[in-house]
Amino acid sequence: MTCIISVEKLPDGSYGKIRIEVGNPAYLASFEQKFDSPAMMNGGKGFVPGLEYTEYLPRDLNFEHFIRSCAVDKKPMHAYIHPDRFPVWFNIFSLPLNIDDPHKCYCTYTQELSTEASSEQMANLSAKTTSDVLQTCIKLRSSKNFLKTMDEIISDIRSICNAEYCCVLLTDFKERTCSLLSESILPESGLPSFKEFLTDSFIDFAKSWLETIGGSNCLIIKDNNDMQEIKLRNPSWYRSLQSSNVKSMVLFPLQYNDETIGFIWATDFDTKDTDRIKETLELTTFFIASEIANYQLLQRLEMLSSTDLLTGVLNRNAMNNRVLRMVSGRERAPQSIGIVFADLNGLKPVNDKDGHNAGDCLLKEAALILKLTFEGCEIYRAGGDEFVIIALDKPRKEIESLVEKIRKDSADPQNVSFAVGFYYDDKGGDIRVAMREADALMYEDKKQYYDRFPELRRK
Repeated sequence: MTCIISVEKLPDGSYGKIRIEVGNPAYLASFEQKFDSPAMMNGGKGFVPGLEYTEYLPRDLNFEHFIRSCAVDKKPMHAYIHPDRFPVWFNIFSLPLNIDDPHKCYCTYTQELSTEASSEQMANLSAKTTSDVLQTCIKLRSSKNFLKTMDEIISDIRSICNAEYCCVLLTDFKERTCSLLSESILPESGLPSFKEFLTDSFIDFAKSWLETIGGSNCLIIKDNNDMQEIKLRNPSWYRSLQSSNVKSMVLFPLQYNDETIGFIWATDFDTKDTDRIKETLELTTFFIASEIANYQLLQRLEMLSSTDLLTGVLNRNAMNNRVLRMVSGRERAPQSIGIVFADLNGLKPVNDKDGHNAGDCLLKEAALILKLTFEGCEIYRAGGDEFVIIALDKPRKEIESLVEKIRKDSADPQNVSFAVGFYYDDKGGDIRVAMREADALMYEDKKQYYDRFPELRRK
C-alpha cells in the first residue's frame, strides 16, 4: 500500500497543507472498500487525487511531523506503530522525492499491516536507539526495587530527550483514579513536582488527552503551530500548558491489553532530535507499560490475600507485607509514621457469656469504629482482638486527637472499649521500632483498664 504525499510550501517559508496526490491500487482499495481492510479510510468515500489527508482521517500531528521530516527535510523515515484507532500494527516507510515543484515537497508513503506485533520490526532501529531501549529493558528485568528502577529509567528518558521534565502518570479510568509513579526534573529548571497539580478531578483532564491524541500512538508538540492545534482541540489543556510555560512536549499513552494504564511525557525537549526521541519512546513505552501492568497485577493479588474476612479491614499478612515493603525500600519512605495499637477490651467475657457470634459482632463494631475514627489511615486486624493503625505523613496533633477520642470513649465500660498505645516518629526511624513502642504502651493502658474494672479481667 503506497502513495505519494505532498507538503505545501507557503510564501513566508513555512509549510501548509498535506495532500495525498496519488496511490497504487492496494492503497486506493482501502478508500474504495474493495476488500475488508482493517485500516479502512474514514467513510469509504473513495479517493480523490490531491485532497488534503484530513478529508479521510482526523488530523494527526504525529503523522504531519513524520511526513514533513521526510518531504521537507529529505530524511528517510520509518515507524512501526499501533494507532489506537486501528486494530492493526503499521510498518511505515517514507522516502523523500526530488521533484522540481516550487509550490510543494513530495515523499512516498508505504505501509504494511499486520494484526500481530512483530518483534523483528520492533528491533529494526538505529544503533543508538537500540542501545537506549536495551538499557531500559535490562534495568526493568533485573530490578528488585521497581519504584527505584522506574526513577532511574525516567531520569534516563529525560536525559535522552534533553528535556526539563519527564514523568509517568498511572490512570484507572474505571475507578477514576490517577497517581504519579515517577518523575525527573532538571535541577536548574526550578519546576515544581507534578504532585502539586494532582487532584481528585485530574482523571477527567487525563482522559481528555486521549481525545486530543485522536487515536494516534503519541502526541508531539514541537512549536507554536502545534500548540495552536492543541488550543483548538483542548482549550483547557492549552491554558494549563501556557501557564506552566511549556514550549514543547512529547506524550505517549501507556497501553496494555488495549487499555490505557497511564501516560509518559517529557516537556521542553530537544526538538532538533525529535525523530530519534520518538523512535526511542515508541518502543520503550511498550516495555514500560508491560512491566507496570505486571507490577499492578502483583499488587492486586496481594490485596486479595490481605483482607480480614470478618471485619473487612486489612489482615495480619497485609500488615507484615506493608512493613516489609517499607523496611526493604520497595516503597518510598514516608516523612512521618504514626502507629496506634488498639486492643479490644472485654472480648473474652462476651464470648464466654453470649457466644462467639456475639463476639464476632463486637469485633465488627470495633473495626467500624476504628475505620470511622481513623479515616484515611491503614487499619489492620493483627490478631484476635488486636488492631493496628498505620498513619503515614499525618500531622502528630491530628492523630493524637483521634487517639484521645478513642481513649475518652473507652473510659465507659458500656461502650466498645479499647486499650490504646500510640507512638509517632517524624525523624525517619524504623517502623518496626515504632510498632514495638506502641505495643508496649498499649499493654500499659490495658493494665490500667483492668485495674479499674477487675471484673472484666481475662481469666
